[in-house]
Amino acid sequence: MAGQQQDKGRRLALFPASFDPVTNGHLDLIDRGMAVFDELVVAVAHNITKAGTFTVEERVEMLEGVVGNRPGIRVTSFDGLLVDYARRIGASAVIRGLRAVSDFEYEFEMALMNRHLYPEIETLFMMTSQQFFYVSSSRLKELVRFGTNVEEFVPPVVAARLKERVGSA
Repeated sequence: MAGQQQDKGRRLALFPASFDPVTNGHLDLIDRGMAVFDELVVAVAHNITKAGTFTVEERVEMLEGVVGNRPGIRVTSFDGLLVDYARRIGASAVIRGLRAVSDFEYEFEMALMNRHLYPEIETLFMMTSQQFFYVSSSRLKELVRFGTNVEEFVPPVVAARLKERVGSA
C-alpha cells in the first residue's frame, strides 16, 4: 500500500511478538530499538499454534497503555506472514530479542526464511539486557499463580491484569 510506505529519510522497524503479556524486557527492546530507528511498529502477532492468556485485543490495549503515547511508536496487531506485514507497512528491519542460544537457533532459521521471502528486510537481533535474561511469560504466569508480585518484571498495569487473570484464588 503506497499510502503506508515510509518516507525516504525515515527508518521504520517492526518489533513483532506475542506480548502475552508485555514485559520490562520487551520495553527495554522497544527503548533500544527507538535509539536506532525513527519509527517502531510494535505488533502483536496472532499465534495460531497456541492460545494466549490474553486476547490479542487485550495485549494491544496493554501495550498502548504502556508505550502508545510515545512519539515514533505505533502499536498494532497482525496475522499471516510477518514478511507480508513488514512489506505492507514499509518496514526496512525486524527487531528480534534473544535471551539464549535456543532463541537464536529458532530466530536464525526464521530470519533466513524471511530474507528469502522478502530480500529487502533486515533482521536485527538484540540481546536481552542482563536483568531480563531469565524473564519469560510462562515463568511470570507461574509466579503469579503462586502469589508472587511480578512488578519488577512487568509494568504495574500488566502485573494487575496478570493477577486478575491467573492469580491464585
